[in-house]
Amino acid sequence: MARRAQKNIGLIGLGIIGSRVANTLRLKGYHVFVWNRSPRPVPNFVGAPAEVAEMCDHIQLFVSDDDALLEITKQIAPALAPRHIVIAHPTVAPYSMRAAADIVERRGARFVEAPFTGSKMAAEKGELVYYVAGDEIALRETRPTLEASGKEVIEIGRIGQATVIKIATNILTATTVQAAAEALALTKSSGVPLEKFLAAMKSNSSNSGTLSMKLPKMIDGDFEPHFSIKHMLKDMQLASRAGLSNHLELSVTTATRDRLLEQAQRGFGDEDYAALARKYFHEARPATGEEVNLELFEQPVEKTFVPISIPEPMAAPMNLDAPETQPEALDTSLSPVLAQDQPPENQAEPGTESASFPAPLPDEAAPPKENSESHQLIDLAPETIEAPADETAVQARRGLFDRLLRRSDET
Repeated sequence: MARRAQKNIGLIGLGIIGSRVANTLRLKGYHVFVWNRSPRPVPNFVGAPAEVAEMCDHIQLFVSDDDALLEITKQIAPALAPRHIVIAHPTVAPYSMRAAADIVERRGARFVEAPFTGSKMAAEKGELVYYVAGDEIALRETRPTLEASGKEVIEIGRIGQATVIKIATNILTATTVQAAAEALALTKSSGVPLEKFLAAMKSNSSNSGTLSMKLPKMIDGDFEPHFSIKHMLKDMQLASRAGLSNHLELSVTTATRDRLLEQAQRGFGDEDYAALARKYFHEARPATGEEVNLELFEQPVEKTFVPISIPEPMAAPMNLDAPETQPEALDTSLSPVLAQDQPPENQAEPGTESASFPAPLPDEAAPPKENSESHQLIDLAPETIEAPADETAVQARRGLFDRLLRRSDET
């Protein structure tokens, strides 16, 4: 009986990429056993993740997120032995990848981190690019398996570092498409045919494989998923968190994350992330109240305006150094959080003032009853507003204020 040249390959997760990798491996002569959370009518579909481990030496995990990676790793752990190599492909937080590696290695098996870049078409053609990290011997043994579905395998370093590279490259991918959507919007609104923009980009040094693939689809409104909004949003969340943990301001990443979130909230999470162009070119369904309340992370803590008491009959304080015109209102159009937290323009809540932006005295405010031509001047301390200690101090301050007004009139 002839001995098989290839090892059995187990594959868990039959999404857009995993299902196509399984087909590619079969076409190249591998015996592939698969499992998916929802059953699929495909060859060698088994009943549980642990059964995949029992029948296969190499186990590829094409799951979607951190929780799925850790859950599946725990489910296959009892069946693992030194002959096994678990190859993890999802884009997750680096610490989640290290946690999964620890579960596998405690069973005596080996772990290879292998996030990838490439779309649905690349997976169909066996042209994915893998970024890999792990034990040198394990990497050498898994290279033939990865090369069966990929055109390149790039070794990065320790477990967790390949994921950092994947997140960093996805920052460029996502922000490039967001920039392209804005460039198309400017072109269209200026009355220039979008075909002229496409022609200009073909010989532009800023062109890329991503733009060559996405620009025509953005113009046509073809958002068939190759890499979904919900998955790119997840990756930009990871990037934002990584930036925060390293004390980095990733402003472009954050802006792109927010645009992805807008589309996901409107029900387009399963479309390709090229649907970022929908904001400018295609009318989106109005978000429901529940969609508007979705938040990327935890709900922000509601801000409150601390009341500041002003003793009667004093008028609202005035800033002598301020210009006569009313201060400009904060531009909150680009920040939904600020827009929600700020009170109506130039107004505070009844009986309150913002500690940072004191409300100016309204033009129609009635003057103090006891002297319609005089003004009261009080000091604003950082935390409190104190009334003058006695009537003498009040008169002295009134006199000072009147002198200042007369001097202003004379000049």
